[in-house]
Amino acid sequence: MAIQQKINREIAEKALIPMLDLKAQYKSLGQEIEVAIREILESGHFVLGEHVRAFEREIADYHNVKYAVSLASGTDALHLSLKALDIKEGDEVITTPFTFIASAEAVAYVGAIPVFADIDKKTLNISLSQIKDKITSKTKAIIPVHLFGLPADMDEIMDIAKQYNLKVIEDCAQAFGAKYKDVPVGSIGDAGCFSFYPSKNLGAYGDGGIMITNNHEICEKVRLLRNHGTTAPYKHSFIGYNSRLDEIQAAILEIKLKHVDAYNQKRRNLAKIYTSLLSNVVQCPAEMPDRIHVYHQYTIRSIKKAAIKKNLEGNSISSVVYYPIPLHLQDAFKYLGHKKNDFPESETAANEVLSLPIYPELEREKVEFIAEAVLKAITG
Repeated sequence: MAIQQKINREIAEKALIPMLDLKAQYKSLGQEIEVAIREILESGHFVLGEHVRAFEREIADYHNVKYAVSLASGTDALHLSLKALDIKEGDEVITTPFTFIASAEAVAYVGAIPVFADIDKKTLNISLSQIKDKITSKTKAIIPVHLFGLPADMDEIMDIAKQYNLKVIEDCAQAFGAKYKDVPVGSIGDAGCFSFYPSKNLGAYGDGGIMITNNHEICEKVRLLRNHGTTAPYKHSFIGYNSRLDEIQAAILEIKLKHVDAYNQKRRNLAKIYTSLLSNVVQCPAEMPDRIHVYHQYTIRSIKKAAIKKNLEGNSISSVVYYPIPLHLQDAFKYLGHKKNDFPESETAANEVLSLPIYPELEREKVEFIAEAVLKAITG
């Protein structure tokens, strides 16, 4: 009853139920984070120090891989992984058009050609049959995206890659802690790329990213690329980049890493409540028996999306459409020559998807309130 009164008061004050509440998470971790930051400030060591090295070890251990190289962003993780795998101008890399632009943008950075494969209607992840249809003699790699926290079908993708001698770079930006057949995502392909943007399941207080791998050569290439190609002080073996995770962000992420599994379980618990209340009226996110979904987003599908969004807004509830314009229809990729209806599943999804608030600190009563608003928009 107290929670409902709180909700009513917040609505009366036009206080939104946000998509994510980072302030609430900070309240529970703030003291520990502030101590860590103060120690770093007093040390005077801010770049590529012990916190970065410790965090890389912890991430490698968490994913049961040999190596982890921290970077300035998830986009850089994709970009430098492609560089390390010698993907170059004129090569083709298959990925999905229904994702954040970084998945294909990184391909363009190295002069390669993003080749889009449509998505599976149920999972919203890349379609296996579409991957096979897109392979040519120029194809060198596949970038599957574990969209919204649901792992893609990695066994089949790895089988295709083996058959055609292709590299696999997992885009895990939205899927930290997700598992495919009890194996952490990111540890299955040649490289796994993660983003620590503040809104992610494991988020920094600024930008950050990491690449994980079991391949020593890939690790060393990315490690050199992130720091200007430096092999010794003021000795640069090749042109590199400036893509370093700083000590403060590494320390914050070390603290949050200890809680990420609990946070993900809370997301899964909230998702179950949403699904139990909404599955009869909208298409809810797929739960696959061999995968652990970590619900970076809880994304429903409905032809009544506009009405749902309007009613949520009327009840001071946030919602977001990820992604309203698939990549093949973006101006940035006009040069690829795609047109409307080239990837119908992605375009239909873009017209129907709507992501609802989900984060570990969200109360059950608010989830029920949000679900009620969705139901009322559909049933009146």
